[in-house]
Amino acid sequence: MFSSKRVRLAAAGLLVAATSGGIAAAMITTASASPRQAGAAVSVQAAAHGPKLSLERFDLNGYVINAAYSLGRNTGNTFQQTYQDSTVQGVPIEGPFVGTTFPPEDYVAIPIGHHELYIAWLDPQSFAIVDAFVMNFASHTVYDYAPGGDHPESAGTITVVHRGAHPLP
Repeated sequence: MFSSKRVRLAAAGLLVAATSGGIAAAMITTASASPRQAGAAVSVQAAAHGPKLSLERFDLNGYVINAAYSLGRNTGNTFQQTYQDSTVQGVPIEGPFVGTTFPPEDYVAIPIGHHELYIAWLDPQSFAIVDAFVMNFASHTVYDYAPGGDHPESAGTITVVHRGAHPLP
């Protein structure tokens, strides 16, 4: 009985040692002091996990998007967002905020995934973020964070009412 327990312990120890040695060998063979090879490893890794990192802006000029909120601070409201060259105008078209006038804001839109945009609305004078969105055009969802208050987040659905000249990413 004791000898079979010792044999199992020895086998487990050998398995751990062999696995550790294999991992160490793999790390040594893929590690490199050369920036070129290290960059190649990163790009292979990035390709395996999603789109390449980029800060290239997306032009929403001509797009009209309705955002209808069912969760959070904007629950019950639908806002129509009309995008021009570098500005956006948000207008409440359904819900308690109808009749409220909001000033036009500057915007920056950055593709962050397949059919996804991160959009920040900026105060034209101070460049402060006044609203930030993640929109998924495949699932038609929007996540909205409008700074201010203790629960500034909202979520809901989006509808593209009018498309601009550039196809969505």
